Amino acid sequence: MAAAATPVSAYDGGLSDPVHGSQLVFRLVMNAMARPGTVHPAPALTRPPKPLYPVTGAVISTLADADTPVWLDPALAKVGDVRDWIVFHTGAPVTQHQSEAAFAVVAAPKTLSALNGFALGSQEYPDRSTTIVLQVETLAGGPLLTFEGPGIDGRMSLGADPLPQHFAAQWRANRKAFPRGVDLILAAPDCVAALPRSARLIVPED
Repeated sequence: MAAAATPVSAYDGGLSDPVHGSQLVFRLVMNAMARPGTVHPAPALTRPPKPLYPVTGAVISTLADADTPVWLDPALAKVGDVRDWIVFHTGAPVTQHQSEAAFAVVAAPKTLSALNGFALGSQEYPDRSTTIVLQVETLAGGPLLTFEGPGIDGRMSLGADPLPQHFAAQWRANRKAFPRGVDLILAAPDCVAALPRSARLIVPED
């Protein structure tokens, strides 16, 4: 009989080499942000409690710290091990208020409320907005959405799935708020992509 998997505690499953691991993940995320909609393979550098993906764990471990409040969607907030793991490995406080979050981690995109409920920054300080780490099942197998804008050579299509309800309308509203607005990091089981607020969604009538 196969041995049962050892449960992951809040103290286990972090970056085994925090310096080099975080550098690798940071470059990965920055490259994804610089080239919106492109898919970047990502190694499984962490082993967080489910339902967090290892890729998601690596991203939030790299980006969050004691000065960046993190919001967890209900699918994650109800799992005490997830909250404890993020706090232990990042030092970040967990907030219940979307508008206070520097980062948001979302495991159930379809239940996510309006994107404009998060911090959008201000005209003077647009960087004071929320970056949402959105966990998806695929970056290629869903309905294709096409984007253009800075960092995109012509147009780029992405098949991320699942996404928040009414995503096209929500993203177009987010883009209209530029330079304010949220940014998205899309974390699949083995890869990442990003949609900064500057990415413009193209719909058939455009």
